[in-house]
Amino acid sequence: MTMPTMSAETTSLSWVLAANNPQSLAEFYANALGCSCRKGLSDQHWMVSLPTGETLQIYRPSHQRPWPVRGAALAPCFQRIGTDHPETELAGWIEQLEVLGARRREPARLESFGAECWMEDPEGQPFLTLVLQQGFVGS
Repeated sequence: MTMPTMSAETTSLSWVLAANNPQSLAEFYANALGCSCRKGLSDQHWMVSLPTGETLQIYRPSHQRPWPVRGAALAPCFQRIGTDHPETELAGWIEQLEVLGARRREPARLESFGAECWMEDPEGQPFLTLVLQQGFVGS
């Protein structure tokens, strides 16, 4: 089976940080780093535009998932721009990443903003894969 290649035009890297109060923490980092923050995909999601061009995404975890272990609350977020069927695109992307040595930490989930799956790299470090629903802008 031929795997589609990943494209730099449709994939971006940001950092994702779990927080009790995402807006307050986003304002802290924006002020500390001399940059701006804005509301993200929901009231529980805020984004800090870093001076280097990357994005720090700060979110309050869903009540449906356990809180990240202290010290493990920061992880990269690999994001793709939306499609009409984000869960289908995410499933294909997960397959590509598993071929490279990644493992799923939990099942993929469909959310109001798109589809996401927490995974681990080959050394066991967590990262989030996110495919936005068409019409959402994440970074």
